[in-house]
Amino acid sequence: MARADRGVVFQHASIQSLLRELGRNPALLEICGFDPLPFQAAPVRELHDGHAVTHPARVGSTVPGHWNFSRFLGSVVRLEDERGLVSGMIGSLRSALFEEVPGFGRHLGQDGKALASHWTGRVGEGKDNASDPDADWGRHETSGVNGRTGAIWKKVTSWFGYGLHLIADTHHEVPVAFAVTRASASEPGVLPGMLEESFGKMPRAERCADFSADRGLDNAARKKQLWDRWAIRPPIDTRLMWRVGKEEPDRDPEQPITRVLFPERTDVVVHDERGRVSCICPATGEIRAMAFQGFEAGRGACGTIEYRCPAAAFDLDCKGRGACHRAGGVKPGAYGRIVRVDLDKHDRRIFTPTPWGSPSWRRGYNRRSAMERINARLDRGFNFETHYIRGLARMKTRVGLALAVMMAMALAHARAGRAERMRSLVGAVPYRDTG
Repeated sequence: MARADRGVVFQHASIQSLLRELGRNPALLEICGFDPLPFQAAPVRELHDGHAVTHPARVGSTVPGHWNFSRFLGSVVRLEDERGLVSGMIGSLRSALFEEVPGFGRHLGQDGKALASHWTGRVGEGKDNASDPDADWGRHETSGVNGRTGAIWKKVTSWFGYGLHLIADTHHEVPVAFAVTRASASEPGVLPGMLEESFGKMPRAERCADFSADRGLDNAARKKQLWDRWAIRPPIDTRLMWRVGKEEPDRDPEQPITRVLFPERTDVVVHDERGRVSCICPATGEIRAMAFQGFEAGRGACGTIEYRCPAAAFDLDCKGRGACHRAGGVKPGAYGRIVRVDLDKHDRRIFTPTPWGSPSWRRGYNRRSAMERINARLDRGFNFETHYIRGLARMKTRVGLALAVMMAMALAHARAGRAERMRSLVGAVPYRDTG
C-alpha cells in the first residue's frame, strides 16, 4: 500500500519523499517488496582504438523511479474505478472491526469536509483543457439567530474542489463509510444513499444506538428515517427557522418563541422550536420547563415523549394548577399532570426520541467532536491540506486509502489487546502470534 499511494502508511507528502526514505531505510524497502541489497551489473567490455577496454561493474539501487510509482498508482485508481477495490477494503475492514470490537458502531456520527483543490477551475477551449475538469465550486452556508438580540446572521464559505462525506464511530474515532463527490453536492442529498448502503450492508448495524450530525442535516424525513427504520436515535442539532415574532419591538430576546403544543384545544402547554416543552401558569403567567420523564418507545405508532408537571415534580407552589388541569381536561391527582408528545402526530424535525438539550442528547452530540479530530488527521497526517490530487477518481482512491490505513491500524491495535489505542496512527502495534 505504501507503494500504491506515495507512502500513505508512513504519511509521506510526495513520491520523492518516499523515495528518499526507501533509499536510506532497507527495512522499509524490503517490506514494500523490493530487494534491500543493491544489485551489481556485469562488467562491460568494448573495443576502443583496437584495444579491449573493460568498464567496471555498475552498482545500482533497487529503489524504483518516480515514474514506476505514478504508473502503479494509476493502476490502483483504475481498479477502484472499475472494480471498487479500495471501497471493498473499507467494507472488509469494517466487518472485521465489528467482529473484533464488541462496542464498535454503537455511536456513529456524520460530517462533511471540504477537499479544496490547489488547481484552478479555468477552462480552455474544451472541458479536457481545464486544470481539474472534475472539480467544481462548493458553498457552505451557516445561519442562525442571535439569541440575545434576535438578529439573523449568515456565514458563507466557498471552495473549489471536492467534498468528503464521512460516517465514523465517534467513540473510537474510526471511519466506517465514506463518499467523495464534487464540491457542489450537498450533504442532505448524499446522506440518504449512504445510510441505506451503510445500514443495509453493515454487519451488526442493529447495535447502533445513535447517529449524530450538525444542523446542516436537520431534516424531518432524515430523523424519521433513522428512528422508524433502524431504531437509531438522532442527536442532530435543530435549526432555528421560525421567523414570526422574532422581530417584534417589545419582544424579550432572552425568551424563546413558543407555540401551543395542542392547537386543537385551549391549553397552557407550549413548546419552542427545539422541542422543549413548557407550561404557562394561568394565574401568574410564569413559564416553567416541564419535567422530562423519558421516552416510551412502545406507546403509539412511533413512541411518545413523557413530561410531568414541574410543580408536582419539583414541589413548587403553583397558584394556577387547578386552571391548568381544567384546560387540559385532566384530573391527575397528587402526582401531577402528565403530558405525552406523540411523535407520529407532531413535527418530526422538532420532536425526536431524545429531546434536544437533554443529558443523553448532549452526550451523543458532544461525541461529534471526534469527527473534527478525524478530519484534522486527514489534513495534517495524510497531507490533504497540501495535496495536489487532480480528478475525482484519483481523489476517491487517495481518500479511501487514507481511511483504510486508519481502519487497519485500529484493527491491529484491537487484535493486540490495545483497544484504547485504536485511534493512534503513530504508536507501534505489538506482535501477537496467532499460530
